[in-house]
Amino acid sequence: MYSVSSELYLEVAARLAEAIGGGSYFSGSLTFPFGDMECRLTASVIVYRRRERLPEGDRDAIADLVPVWWEFHTVRSDGEALNDFSFSEVRALL
Repeated sequence: MYSVSSELYLEVAARLAEAIGGGSYFSGSLTFPFGDMECRLTASVIVYRRRERLPEGDRDAIADLVPVWWEFHTVRSDGEALNDFSFSEVRALL
């Protein structure tokens, strides 16, 4: 079993936040290399936002993500490796 590292969770969270942008819903796949793995997150998530007041202006930040459905695959050169990915870890980072 492939153990998902905190660095990989950070990478997934950053890529997912970028893909969500300013939206309130995301449905799609993110595929990217990470070390010797090819990773793919396929998800449908509802995005909840909160208003943040900053000196440079207001913004709607992600307050929570509610997954409707998700799956995370890790593939090595010799095939798919089962992993211990948890979507709640990504939620905690956003």
